[in-house]
Amino acid sequence: MIDSNLQIVHQNIHQRQSVGNLVEPAPSMEQLEQAFQAALTAPDHHRLKPTRFIVVAGEQRLAFGELLAQAAQDLGEIDPAQVARVKQHPFRAPLLILAVTKFVEHPKVPKFEQVLSTGAAIQNLLLSLQAQGFASMWRSGAVVESALLKEKLGLNSQDLISGIIYVGSAAKAIAPRLEQHTQDYVSTWQAL
Repeated sequence: MIDSNLQIVHQNIHQRQSVGNLVEPAPSMEQLEQAFQAALTAPDHHRLKPTRFIVVAGEQRLAFGELLAQAAQDLGEIDPAQVARVKQHPFRAPLLILAVTKFVEHPKVPKFEQVLSTGAAIQNLLLSLQAQGFASMWRSGAVVESALLKEKLGLNSQDLISGIIYVGSAAKAIAPRLEQHTQDYVSTWQAL
């Protein structure tokens, strides 16, 4: 018999999916703190703590939209419709969280492991938010490569914006995720 706590954990994992239509309410600061605490338990070789989070909420989304539009132009976007579209991205949700990988030089921890650590932290964040009743969408796009965006966020040029997480409440009920057939993705290795 499966323990009820394990069932709850598995149910939360299986129900989590990206939601594009997000509305108020967003998580409170206490709820975000709980999610960040969960995020920072992610695997982290030599405990380098490469992951950082930047929260953009409320009216700050307007200024952040302006910054995203400038960043798109910095990357060479000249189509006014595209620039205007990027400017509206922060209004996809009431709260945004930027996940950043701040690389730490270490002889035993390559950069790719630090990126994976941030990815694991993001997944923990998403699962914690889901468990608290919120929905999310993890996005990136070319704009996260903008040197101007990194500078305005107080980041170094080598830092990696690993994603922009849009957070809020689902505007409508979400169709259940289809069950995956693991045999299509899992194999067992045997020596010949």
